[in-house]
Formats: sequence, C-alpha cells, structure tokens
Amino acid sequence: MGAQDQASPKPGTPRRVLVTGGAGFIGSHLVEQLLKLGDRVSVIDNLSTGRIENLSAVRDRIRFIEASVSDGLPQLEHTQFDEVYHLAAAVGVELVLDDPVGSIRSNVIETDEVLRYALDHGKSRVLIASSSEVYGKPGTSVFSEDDDLLLGPTTMTRWSYAHAKALDEHLAMGYAQQYGLDALCCRFFNTVGPRQVGRYGMVLPRFVQAAYENSPLRVYGDGSQTRCFCDGRDVAHALPMLMRSESRQHRVYNLGSDRPIAIHDLAEMVITTLGSKSSIEHIPYEQAYPKGFEDLRHRKPDLDRVRAAIGFSPSYTLNQTILDLHETMMSSHKLDGGRA
Repeated sequence: MGAQDQASPKPGTPRRVLVTGGAGFIGSHLVEQLLKLGDRVSVIDNLSTGRIENLSAVRDRIRFIEASVSDGLPQLEHTQFDEVYHLAAAVGVELVLDDPVGSIRSNVIETDEVLRYALDHGKSRVLIASSSEVYGKPGTSVFSEDDDLLLGPTTMTRWSYAHAKALDEHLAMGYAQQYGLDALCCRFFNTVGPRQVGRYGMVLPRFVQAAYENSPLRVYGDGSQTRCFCDGRDVAHALPMLMRSESRQHRVYNLGSDRPIAIHDLAEMVITTLGSKSSIEHIPYEQAYPKGFEDLRHRKPDLDRVRAAIGFSPSYTLNQTILDLHETMMSSHKLDGGRA
C-alpha cells in the first residue's frame, strides 16, 4: 500500500483527523480549515496555552478532549485516523526558560506518544510541528532544510527547546525509517496572528497590546535583529495541502514567510497601523531575560521545497495580521478597557 493510499479514505468518506493542540492559535485555525474541507475532527488540548474560546465557532462540530496528549490518547478508544497533526507543545521563550524540564518532557515524550498511537492504529499519516529553532545559530543568512544544525551548549537553557524539537524530528524520521510510518515535519518560522497571546514572550501580540494601551513597546536589544512573520491562517491553510500533496517527497519542510523585517521596524509598523501614541523602549537582553538568552541576528527560511510541493505563498500582509490580531485580542478581553 502506497503512502497516498494509506492516508486517503474511500471516495465520499470524510477523513478522520486528530489535531493535538487544536485549541491553540495555529491549531484552532487548522481545525476550522479541516472542517471546511469536510473532515471529521477530534481535538486534544490541555488548555495550558490554548483557549477553548478559540474553538467556540466550531465546538459543536468536533470531538474535544481536555487533557494532555498522553492522557487524551487513551480516551480516543482506539480510533483510527487518516491524519494526525501534532501541534501540542510547550512554546515561548519565557515558558522554556521558566520550566525547562517540563518543556522538554512535553515536547519529546508526547511526540513519541502520538507517533506510537498512529503506528498502532492503522498507520495514520502524521505531521509533526517543529520549529526554526532547530537550526540553532548556523551563521547563514537563509536556512534550508538540509543545512547542518549548530545548536548552542546544553548549559544554556535557551537551547533546550531547539534540542527537544530536533529530537522530535529524529523520532518522526525514525518511525518512518524503522516502521514505515508516513511522517513529515514542518519547521514553523515566527508564526503570528489572531488568537495569539503574548503571555510567554510572543513579540507581536506584546507589541499590539502595548500599542493599544499607548504604553511603550519594549524592544529587546537594539532592534536590528530581523525575523520573517507569517500569519497563522496561511500556515493552517498550507498544512492539509502539504499533508495531502501528491508531489510531497521530502519529510522536512520550512513553513513561513521569507520577507524579513527588523524588530524595531516591526514596532514602528504596529504603532503606525494602530494609530497609537506609544513610544519604543529598548531593553537590554540581560534585563529582559535574567536567566540568560542568546538571540540570533537574522532568521529567514528557504521556501523552495514547500513552494515546489504545494505552491505555497502567504496571502495575509503583516499590516492585516496586526489589525486582525488587535481585533481578536479586544474581543476576547485580553486588553484592558479604554485607551489611556
């Protein structure tokens, strides 16, 4: 049985799909996209970083299990899925620095649980959400999937997330090689947008909330470091396309935008887009992260592989993402009422 046959249900039969972390900001957009495609969707999320409100529009159309992945999988009662999207993870710089042990356990052990479940229940096709962090600090201006990885020392907590996500990829590739599981990994690059929160150090929602309140936007370092920001809705649209692509041959894909912007310029864009009276305040890294943090100057993905597979091209502009993120943050009462 080929990979495409393995993951495709009989004609006219909806796909059975599992999304872990489906109440998160990317996961909830993915759930909506899968429902638009006519799939039957189950979600596991312990709501540690996700929010049930993110699924309010589709709550009655999905099966939702509030649990960690390891506790939620047994509740599926041996359901066989055509596809599994594993997005559940411990994310965010502050969370990783505050709880490195818990983050490593969550990111590695639960990935193994998902892969084992998929293998034991019909060999579902599996997509593992990875991160651009796995590249470490290679010193190249553009990151390609086959590049060597250069990770920082294990004595610096900041790199524990990168090591854990790299191990996730090794697990996925190991299950594919050793057991024939159809698995692929997507390395997300700075995904942002509606439903994202700044609680764990996510830069854009922090900027948007500060701009709304006319408070200073805190830029770490000199702000000349560059990143490429992609809307989570574009990512959510791409994931099923990649999972189901007939031209998919590789097992690791970069996914994001390749249009860099300096963080100081991002702060200025947020202020201008929202008509804020905020100023910009530069904070030294040692003050922002007393536990230690090593930042990269530039991070930009090579998108040739994903473009060849599915013709990927982000459709949301960064200005539109800022406006939509601001609107959803207000509606969910994440912002204090009234302008200062």
